[in-house]
Formats: sequence, structure tokens, C-alpha cells
Amino acid sequence: MLRIAVQSKGRLYDETMLLLEEAGIKLNRGKRILLLSAKGFPVEVLFLRDDDIPQSVANGVADIGIVGENEYVEKGGEAKLIKRLGFSKCRLSLAIPKEEEYKGIEWFEGKTIATSYPEILKAYLAEKKVKAEFHVISGSVEIAPGIGLADAIFDIVSSGSTLVSNQLKEVEVIMQSEALLIANNELSEEKQAILDELLFRFEAIQVAEGKKYVLLNAPKEKLNEIIEVLPGMKSPTVTPLANGDWVSVQSVIAEKHFWEIIGKLKSLGAEGILVIPIEKMIL
Repeated sequence: MLRIAVQSKGRLYDETMLLLEEAGIKLNRGKRILLLSAKGFPVEVLFLRDDDIPQSVANGVADIGIVGENEYVEKGGEAKLIKRLGFSKCRLSLAIPKEEEYKGIEWFEGKTIATSYPEILKAYLAEKKVKAEFHVISGSVEIAPGIGLADAIFDIVSSGSTLVSNQLKEVEVIMQSEALLIANNELSEEKQAILDELLFRFEAIQVAEGKKYVLLNAPKEKLNEIIEVLPGMKSPTVTPLANGDWVSVQSVIAEKHFWEIIGKLKSLGAEGILVIPIEKMIL
């Protein structure tokens, strides 16, 4: 059985559970216990603090883990990166009181910075040749300047609303972060085979993201022009209709180009356009 470590709560937990469910890994999430076995797939899920996941995977307590890139980089460790998962995106940034005038990274020289990510910050400031003091705290970093604990903060930023509510402004983005799938370096053949199947399922889910399946009826005389608009994964599927002057066309389009493509199809005489969401796609 493959043991996967995931965050025990928070946004990353919610999105990880959704991914596992879409991959056919069923868990009884009503039970708030440390270790749960999945139904119908040889996986058990170990719930941990996010900052414990990299080391737990590296030392073999868990075989694989889903963790934020921020924690993976901060904790170092020997777990290997298997796949970027594309969700729970955020950034690690330096922020200062909004009334302060900021002209560059030299502002931080001699300042005290509150953070939960001292290793990432240390490496960045060393590269910039800036010397600062660190105040390492595990939570509520954003309140540190307001209570006189630090001059600035280095922390995760998503929407930026937390900074605004604490009278702070973001001045330097140090790194971008997203959810990662990491693995122990010494998986057995049996566990590697389970991981390969899991990766296959994750890939099918990711490929389908932002895609729509489109079916439409089109005049045969406009088919070549419509195919140029709808290239599909390889090429659109074209099926004759009872009316010999018309054909049925099926294809996949990207969500971000959806309305632009639909407008072009209508202008070329397409009718009866049906749009269907795609859950998974096997290439």
C-alpha cells in the first residue's frame, strides 16, 4: 500500500482531497484521524502539518506527499520532486508598513523581518548582499510590524487582502509557489507501480482542466474554414448527416478561447452548438 502525506487542514487540504476524489480515491473524510485507508485503491493517507511533510517523505514515514512548494524549498530534505500539480498557487513576498517609502531592497539593511521561512529569506538576502535580522514565528506573521515585533515580514501572499487589513504593502516577490507531488527516493517496485497509476490519473485530470467538448452542425461548404477554427487535440471529428449538405463536427477547445471560437463558428454558419464539460482526458 502506498502512503501519501497530505496537509491536515486549509486550502491545500481541500484541493488535495478534491484531486484524490477525482482520481477515484475514496476516503471517509468524516473521520478526523491521522491515517485513513482508501477504498478501491491501494493508498492510505497520512494527515500532517504542512511543514512536516517534506521530511516525512524524505525519511520514509510516507512514500509520497502533496505539499506547497514553499515548504518543500524551505525544508530542503531529500525527497524528490515528481510533479507540479498546478493548484494552491501563491507567492512568498516581502512586505513593509504601507506608510514607509520603498526605493529598493536596500531598505531591509539592518531591519528585523518576521517570517516562517528563514532559509528561503536568508538565501535571497545573501544573494542581494543585504544583512537583516530574522524573527522566526510559526503563524500570524502579518501582525508582527503592528505590535512592534519586526520592521517587515516575509510570508505567503495569495490575494493580498491580509496585507491590506494589517496596513502592509508588498514590495518584493521572492518566489512563486504551487502544490507539488514529492516522493521518497527508495520506493519499492510495487509502490512505484501504484505511483505510476496515480500519476496517470492525475495527468488525465490536469489535461482536462480548462477544456470544453464542443459538438455542432455545420454547412459542408464551410467545413475547411471551421476545421481551421477547431483544430482539436489532433483534428476534429467529422460525421455526415442525413442532409448531405451538412456535417456534425466534434472537438475540444480551451476555456480561455471559448467565446472567441464560438463567435467564429456562428459567423461560419454553425448551428446547434452543444458544449459539454470534460472531467478527464486520456491522451
